Amino acid sequence: MRAALSPMLGHLAARRATGALLRGNGTLYLRDGEVVHAESPVSPGLEVLLTLGGRLPAEGWREAVERAGARRQVARFLVDNGRLTRGELEVYHLGALYDAAFFALAPGSGPARFRSGLSHWLGPVRPVPAGDLQREVLRRRRLLEDLWPHPEVDTAPVVRTRETGSPAPTRRQWAVLELADGVRTPAGIARRLGRPAFHVLIDVRRLAAAGHIRTPAPATAPPSRAPSAPVTRVPGSLPLPSPASAARTPEMSADPDIALLLRIRDALEARL
Repeated sequence: MRAALSPMLGHLAARRATGALLRGNGTLYLRDGEVVHAESPVSPGLEVLLTLGGRLPAEGWREAVERAGARRQVARFLVDNGRLTRGELEVYHLGALYDAAFFALAPGSGPARFRSGLSHWLGPVRPVPAGDLQREVLRRRRLLEDLWPHPEVDTAPVVRTRETGSPAPTRRQWAVLELADGVRTPAGIARRLGRPAFHVLIDVRRLAAAGHIRTPAPATAPPSRAPSAPVTRVPGSLPLPSPASAARTPEMSADPDIALLLRIRDALEARL
């Protein structure tokens, strides 16, 4: 068993702490030592998965946030008002939580700090033990390494190649290829498709291994021009994509991590 990803997370879990663990690539929200929510600027949020996935109209999400966000009861509002069933909300929420936590706990995410007492405006859904979360993050890292051991493809802009690789892309992978324009990163593609970013990374690495996708060669800047300033990512919730991007409406069941969803379903049914 590999060492824990975040000693601080393990320490907070042992203390049954409540608050927010902030890192450079995201934030984990804890209640009584368990992780109840996660956010990352790399990962599309729950609202994107629900609205672009076609399960909830954007107006329905905005109404829930406006009417229940200040009371930190958005999740309860969605269920009590029939927008989602409890089981649906839990499956979508756990998918978003694991996705954001994968990036929040990534190597090089920077020093961690903890703000005691902070809670998320979504409200409680279903907590995840910190140990289970860290084991799942490690499993995902190993999966990506086995698919294509070149992590630079995860963060760089990707471009479709002219070569005909093998195996042929699946329907889901074609959606990724159509957006691989040499400008968008996998995270940008995930936001356009409304899919978890980790699932897009799986497709990107598989496509790279098959020769369908690559990172573009770095352009040489003219010597007379000064280097451009680095882009600063503003923390916070990701905005909803434009209506034009909603033409692609993937289903959660189409994503590759079926085993995780089945384990989540079995765990939910066992507690009913």
